[in-house]
Amino acid sequence: MIVLRISLVLLLVAPFCFSQDPLPVLKSSWQPSIQKGKKGEVPQTGPARQLTVDDTVIARTNREAQTTHPQDPTELTPDGRRSSIERMERESTIAPPTDVPGFTYTATVRNDSTKIVKVIYWEYRFSEISNPQSVGRRQFLCSVNLKKGSEIDLTAFTTLGPTDTVTPATLTRSSEPKFDGKVRINRIEYADDEVLQRGDWKLSDVKSGLERATSTPWGKEVCRPL
Repeated sequence: MIVLRISLVLLLVAPFCFSQDPLPVLKSSWQPSIQKGKKGEVPQTGPARQLTVDDTVIARTNREAQTTHPQDPTELTPDGRRSSIERMERESTIAPPTDVPGFTYTATVRNDSTKIVKVIYWEYRFSEISNPQSVGRRQFLCSVNLKKGSEIDLTAFTTLGPTDTVTPATLTRSSEPKFDGKVRINRIEYADDEVLQRGDWKLSDVKSGLERATSTPWGKEVCRPL
């Protein structure tokens, strides 16, 4: 889980130096993707089902070992049937999960420093090939535990595409690449509280996105969009 540090040793590095070491980007990619909707949990209601001899460890083990896969006898009891009916009634009131269309951004990096990396701020910067003035930035925050010499895939999902606006000329480029994308590492936080940060990047510029990304407990994901 990410913990924001208040007192940090800040080292500003010029952009052209920062792009070399200590966290080189080995490869990167982005693509349209769909995030599968999560099925709602069915709450348990009513009294607990009465335990029988069929609920013992020996009885369950014997049933699991049978190739005929017999039905659990407890499901045929009055309590079991009533519990199944109540569960189906509750499931019928829960809205089906909704898939979310969006984009997945990935960057593979390697820790070439001698320290353990804990937090990475990075961005995917895009420009339309047919209109280079149209530039988009998708920034991400990652919680890692990257040791010296180790590599990691930084992957994040967001509903936002490469740029906010797309020109008609870009839309007509069917098979040709539409965007020129480049990954930049903006900030690295080490386990010893030292920080490396690009000289042309400010943490205050992503304050609202940072608050939103850290407002809920960190799950299994490595990165979140800012």
